[in-house]
Amino acid sequence: METLISIDDILTLGPIPESLHTPFLRVANGLTQRAEYPKEKVMGLLAQMLQNPKKFAYSKNKVTNLARAIYDLNKQGIAIPLSETGATFLPPEPTPFTLNASGSQSEQTYDLRTGPLPYAVFGRENIEEGALKQMETAASLPISVAGALMPDAHQGYGLPIGGVLATDANTVIPFAVGVDIACRMCLSIFDLPPAFLKREPHLLKKSLVEQTKFGIGGETRTKFDESVMDLPEWTATKVIRDLKDKAYRQLGSSGTGNHFVEWGIVEIYAQTDAETTGLNLPPGEYLALLSHSGSRGFGGNVATYYSKLAMLKTKLPKQAAHLAWLDLNTEEGQEYWIAMNLAGEYASANHHEIHNKLAKALGEKPLVMIENHHNFAWKEQMPDGREVIVHRKGATPAGPDVLGIIPGSMTQPGFVVRGRGDTNSLNSASHGAGRLMSRTQAFNTVTNAQLKKALQEADVQLIGGDLDEAPMVYKNIETVIDAQRDLVSVLAKFTPKIVRMADANRKEGRED
Repeated sequence: METLISIDDILTLGPIPESLHTPFLRVANGLTQRAEYPKEKVMGLLAQMLQNPKKFAYSKNKVTNLARAIYDLNKQGIAIPLSETGATFLPPEPTPFTLNASGSQSEQTYDLRTGPLPYAVFGRENIEEGALKQMETAASLPISVAGALMPDAHQGYGLPIGGVLATDANTVIPFAVGVDIACRMCLSIFDLPPAFLKREPHLLKKSLVEQTKFGIGGETRTKFDESVMDLPEWTATKVIRDLKDKAYRQLGSSGTGNHFVEWGIVEIYAQTDAETTGLNLPPGEYLALLSHSGSRGFGGNVATYYSKLAMLKTKLPKQAAHLAWLDLNTEEGQEYWIAMNLAGEYASANHHEIHNKLAKALGEKPLVMIENHHNFAWKEQMPDGREVIVHRKGATPAGPDVLGIIPGSMTQPGFVVRGRGDTNSLNSASHGAGRLMSRTQAFNTVTNAQLKKALQEADVQLIGGDLDEAPMVYKNIETVIDAQRDLVSVLAKFTPKIVRMADANRKEGRED
């Protein structure tokens, strides 16, 4: 008899409202028991339905009534997005380009090494066992050259969040880059004192509400600078061309999950040599704007498409299946590389749109803007001169004197850092504090009262947000920073005060 599908199975597909738990279970287990569908097939059907409820709602099929209920919620502005885990149940799509014998990566099966390559772990005592096992698997790939695990690491998909992996120069692993390609941080520092927050809290709050858009329906009508859409790469492949209109509509918007735009105070520390700070600003406190977001639907669709393509082309043992790679000497590998780099340009433009609009609302121009990204792959060299592809999934570049931003949570501070170029970390640092618990655990553990108390104690105003981003679901940022003192120097501290995040009904599954 086919194993029954549980509510935990259903919730891996996405944030299913409690009111639909019973209908989902009834449909799912009806298919396993009466139609004798295998569990994998049922999950695949439900994933397709969540991905396109309108299609299933208006065609006669086994999930029509459920699809109509979901589509009705969509029309009310309540989205139920497919999670990254749910996307893995979708059937492979046909390639949108013509492949030939010389230009396509043929399907091939690979075994793992008999043991993993050695890799550095920073802050091991605060890293969960699942993340360590995932990193060990990644270090066992036949194409792996070196690896490192940052102190904010936690279990993800394929490569753990906080994982850094160097592979042979002609290989790129889409799942080791991540779903939100080129997700990044951006900090603008203004020539305004902290007292401005107390004098003009309504102006700052109003600017966040009016000038930011979040979530599935997060689209912007007016653009400050849309020149990123003129890049020639938008015509490079069918996958990119098909996503261009959506990318334009979402330009200047933010995602869900842990994405935010917030006003706060940045304190620049005194340095022995002020010119080495990279900030070129006198020590002291300033009003600042910090944002965290990525390449929106464009990057997510690129990641999903090429991750599945890589898994079709590169066959690995089950525990390593999501670490499948594409060969950069093939057409599909080059297409992903072009799309990934375009996502980087697009993600940066998203932040610039947000910061420019908010600066204009204040009638100010920032003294300095700092940004860095993660969820990306770079062509770099090992100390011995060997060329590699370095994947940083939820890890910040920290080469010699490279500036970066490591945020905490909605109440914990973040830090402006300068890289020390540590070779053991592959010139990397953490990208945040790192989660202590999953989103499902957070909803089952944290209460609204606890969140409200934490915000009051930290004197933080929250616009939007939900329990899965409460400060207590994150590691202590001070502990995480202490674990990487050899990797970065701390130049400044950012303290959040007015935080804008996606509204609770705009949540979508995220892994970082």
